[in-house]
Amino acid sequence: MPKIVLFGATGYTGRLIAEILVGRGAAPVLAARNATALEKLAADVGGADTAVADVTDPDSVRALLGPGDVLISTVGPFLRYGRPALAAAVEAGAHYFDSTGEGPFIRTVFEHDDTARRAGVGLLTAFGYDYVPGNLAAGLALAEAPEAVRANIGYFITDPGTSGGTRASMAGMLFEEGFALRGGRVVPERTAARVRSFDVAGRELTGASVPGSEHFALSRSYPHLRDADVYLGMPGGAAHGLRVASLLTGSLARVTPVKRLAENALTRIVKGSTGGPAATARARTRTWAVAEVTDESGTVLASVTLAGGDPYDFTAAILAWGAQTALDGGLRGAGALGPVEAFGLEPLTAGAAGAGLTR
Repeated sequence: MPKIVLFGATGYTGRLIAEILVGRGAAPVLAARNATALEKLAADVGGADTAVADVTDPDSVRALLGPGDVLISTVGPFLRYGRPALAAAVEAGAHYFDSTGEGPFIRTVFEHDDTARRAGVGLLTAFGYDYVPGNLAAGLALAEAPEAVRANIGYFITDPGTSGGTRASMAGMLFEEGFALRGGRVVPERTAARVRSFDVAGRELTGASVPGSEHFALSRSYPHLRDADVYLGMPGGAAHGLRVASLLTGSLARVTPVKRLAENALTRIVKGSTGGPAATARARTRTWAVAEVTDESGTVLASVTLAGGDPYDFTAAILAWGAQTALDGGLRGAGALGPVEAFGLEPLTAGAAGAGLTR
């Protein structure tokens, strides 16, 4: 019988997902590299099957899966550790979800589109706070203004906490090339190449451009869309500082030995799997995703703001919803899919609301 496999279950995000899945009556297989930690987690969540697997042994990851299964991968940084789980899902004929926010890995998943279509499976990358809210907000705005040709999407967080895995992913992104949607095509563009302000709950907030899944996914659901930018909210000074820093790191990244030395140093300094914000801290966090869609002249035709709580709580809840929906046959196609394309606008809106994100 097909099942949900949660790989990286003993990590910070993995534990949150495990608690939700079991709490909703699902029976996931909890998978990670440490058998003792798995046994403790299974007991903590009230009982679940476990399996030991490690990305350094791809066969152990492949052994987790059979046809029709659903794999949730939270094993990051994904640029370093994500590929074995992706490959295993495609080979096994299993649907795949991950929690990445790393642009280059998102690109990697979409490059598997043809292979996934032939295998009859869905690949849903960045299916968490990165980047479901922006896809949904833009989808709702484009449904109101189908003639729009450009989308600007911003993510904003108050009182954010970060896990060790998130910090490791952010560090690994410093020397990677970004991208954007231009003229209907995804093209290279450095991170923070653009800085923009949004009206967020009556306040003007600033963001710097980042690579996201929206650049690949939105034009598949809305072929008339020609350009899209995704922005991560931060103070104006920080946004402009990141813009300057990206010029420097972009130059260094073109010198392979220098890039390798810098990445190795960051790996030693910034450790993953070191926990994350406590429930009390997450309860204070608020988030907004804003999408503005425009015509060719830049006139705003529709604007949608979605508000929610903590990004980790949302990520855990939406991944649990997506995996269970896929297991129940709710995916609308095969290949590398965006959230709207995978589920449809109305079901995704309901799923996001159940995860705490509403208009």
